[in-house]
Amino acid sequence: MADPLDSDPILEFSNVALGYGDYTVLRDIDLNVRRGQVVAMMGGSGSGKTTLLRGATGQIRPQRGTIRAFGKNVAEASGEGLRELRQRMGVLFQQGALFTDLNVFENVAFPLREHTRVSESQIMERVLGKLDAVGLRAAAHLNISEISGGMARRVALARAIVLEPELLLYDEPFAGLDPISLGITAQLIRKLTDTLGCASVLITHDVVESFAIADRVYMVGQGRLIASGTPKDLSESQDAYVRQFLRGEPDGPIAFHYPATPAFDKWLDQHTGRS
Repeated sequence: MADPLDSDPILEFSNVALGYGDYTVLRDIDLNVRRGQVVAMMGGSGSGKTTLLRGATGQIRPQRGTIRAFGKNVAEASGEGLRELRQRMGVLFQQGALFTDLNVFENVAFPLREHTRVSESQIMERVLGKLDAVGLRAAAHLNISEISGGMARRVALARAIVLEPELLLYDEPFAGLDPISLGITAQLIRKLTDTLGCASVLITHDVVESFAIADRVYMVGQGRLIASGTPKDLSESQDAYVRQFLRGEPDGPIAFHYPATPAFDKWLDQHTGRS
C-alpha cells in the first residue's frame, strides 16, 4: 500500500477559526487527513471537537482560514456542489440515528435507495456485504428494537460505508459501549479504513481505544490546537494540558473550579448585597 504521506490531503484545515455568530470556539487550526489514515481529533467536553466536524461537512463556515475537502473549498460550495462533496463522505453520528421503523437491512440500504439507481439485486449484494464486514449479515432481518446498542452502532457503521465514501467522520464512536463492543468498533474502524482505502476521522475523548488505531492525533483545548503528532508523540509530551488529559487528572491547565469573572461578581453582588 502507498504511503499516505505521499498523497494529497483529503481534508485540510489552514489557519481556521470556527465558531457561532460572534463567538469563536477554535482558532488557528491547521490539520490534514490523508487517504489510508485514521486521525483522532481529541479534547475534553466542550473543547470544540464536534465544531470541527461541522466545519468539515460545511454545516458551519469558517470565520477565518480555509477548509478544503477533496481539494475543494468547502465554504465556497453550495447547493448541488455541497451535496456532491457530502456524498463523498460518510458520517457516523454519536447516537447512530437509525430509523426505528426500518429493519437492519433497510437501514443500511437507505442511502443506496436515496442516492443511487442500482438494482434490487445489487442492493441485496452490497448491503449484505457491508453487514458481513461489521459481523451482522445474519442480523439483516431484525428490527432495531431487537438489537443491542453495540450492534446498533455497527449497523450505523455499515450504513455509513455502504456508498463506499472516501472520507469517514465518526462523532464519538465509542460513547456508551461496553468493553467488548468498544474493542470491536475500534478494530472495525481500522480494518475498514485499510480495506476501503479511505480516510477516517474520529471525534473522540477516548484515549486508549483511539491511540491503539490512530496514525495521527490532534488535540484541541482552550480554544486552540494544543498538540498534534503520532500517539507515541503525545504519550511522550511534556505539555501540561496533554499530560492532564491523557492521565485524566482532575486539576491542571483545565481547572476543576470554573474561573470567576466580572459578570459573576456582578451577579453575586446583586443577589447577596455584597458591597
